[in-house]
Amino acid sequence: MIKKIKHHKFKGIGILAMIAMIVTMAACDDHFQEVNTPRDQIIAEELDESLLGPQFAQSQFHGMRGSAGGGGLQTGKNLFADLFAQYFATTAENFDSDQFVEVGFWINSGWNYIYGTPGPQIIGLREFTEENDMPLLNAVVTVWSVNVFHRMADYWGPIIYSEFGSGETSVPYDSQEEAYNIFFQELDDAIEVLEQNIGENAFGSNDLIYGGNVEQWIKFANSLRLRLAMRVVYADEQLAQTEAEKAAAHPGGLILDNDDNAMVLTTDDSLNPFEIITNWGEFRMSATMESALVGYEDPRLSEYFNVPTNPDFDEYRGMRNGLPRPAKGPHLNSDYSDMDTKWLPIAQGGTNPPIEVLRASEVHLLLAEGVLRGWNMVGGSAQQHYEDGIRASLEERTDASESEITAYINSPNTPAPYVNEDNPDWNLEPFSDIPVAWDTNGDFERNLEQIATQKWLALYPDGENAWAEVRRTKYPRLYPILESENPHVAEDEEIRRVTFVESEYDDNRVATEQAVELLGGPDRNDTRFWWNQKPDLD
Repeated sequence: MIKKIKHHKFKGIGILAMIAMIVTMAACDDHFQEVNTPRDQIIAEELDESLLGPQFAQSQFHGMRGSAGGGGLQTGKNLFADLFAQYFATTAENFDSDQFVEVGFWINSGWNYIYGTPGPQIIGLREFTEENDMPLLNAVVTVWSVNVFHRMADYWGPIIYSEFGSGETSVPYDSQEEAYNIFFQELDDAIEVLEQNIGENAFGSNDLIYGGNVEQWIKFANSLRLRLAMRVVYADEQLAQTEAEKAAAHPGGLILDNDDNAMVLTTDDSLNPFEIITNWGEFRMSATMESALVGYEDPRLSEYFNVPTNPDFDEYRGMRNGLPRPAKGPHLNSDYSDMDTKWLPIAQGGTNPPIEVLRASEVHLLLAEGVLRGWNMVGGSAQQHYEDGIRASLEERTDASESEITAYINSPNTPAPYVNEDNPDWNLEPFSDIPVAWDTNGDFERNLEQIATQKWLALYPDGENAWAEVRRTKYPRLYPILESENPHVAEDEEIRRVTFVESEYDDNRVATEQAVELLGGPDRNDTRFWWNQKPDLD
């Protein structure tokens, strides 16, 4: 049976063992001051087999930071990873995270959201399905648990995982290395069970990703293993190669076709959280995204962003990150490109798109890197997988014809200089000279930069994984921010992690201080955690 993870009862939060949905958000303004306790709240004593499906559906939605008010996405992702990956820059005066200030109130909320909502849902499901001999359901929930909690480890480093749910007043953290080793073992155990149940169905229509299709869950588990394998390559290359080759060789296959993409279904009652937070007018396209998408003449540009609403501008415009507080304000919103209409509120034409989890484009680009490293990957050269990754992204995200896609793949175009007529002191040279077309004469680093840059474009708007990949590979070469207010991170440096949250220091201090020791450095934003070991670029 798959390793049992215990449910951690946090002091001061009062989490019941199975909470269908309790979201408490508090942060920079009224957007987060909400408590959502719906009528269908489920507690442990009431849980039975008929409620497992709805509970799993909720764990999928909440596990991707879905929430009724959008706060889970904003405090856990948009105010941090989305900015640090330079998908967006902020226009809101009081949003200092764009200047490398880690606002504790926000990140505390981001931690508590996962450990307070999908965490208990997942742990409750794992315990119930184990105790009631439901191995298939247990395996699917376990794979989902790895997806949710690896994102936490990629933020903080050490996390509470193997002892989550112990009920002790002091609950220890796993080091990031320990957590990843558990993830790999759990994927081993879960895939073994899934293989024994091919043709069966898990959770049916309550599975918001695959409708219970076991074969697709095997592909997802293998692809997730490949993502995690590549994530650790600079910390333990042998482990990375072993796990990547295991994923590639598995007869159940990988997500190589868009029909198998892992996307959480959204509904009128479970909106894509971008549909909510875009209405607040607090962020716009970054200068780095403009340089890439405009320079490459990328067909995804019009699918990712809108032209500014100010009639004086008829071209897509990005903002520099790190704009000082006095210069920011809502007056900037009309001058720079917002997200494409599909992510806007439904009343403004939004279409409530599904929430991205893992796509074929990412998998192909991971395979490209594996082949580039000389590993035994599923058929094809590094160039072939690179081009297949671009093709999968364009076929999924645009209506480009095959000839247009081929022209883009073979394009010599490179990133454009960033030019801002209103603020010429913001102007910058292109962030790189790499073309779209595969450089057959390029060395390892140049080809890796091509792969990583296209992956960054394909992952949008999954800032969590984009920020992780930027830190891991150091590509794309993000523009320096305009101003840093962080004494430990300069304008041209990277935020390497977020710090342990105040509520953990208050309620779990001994274990949190031990977690700092596991980290191997001070609890600061410039401390490298285990897998972030590639030297910074010159």
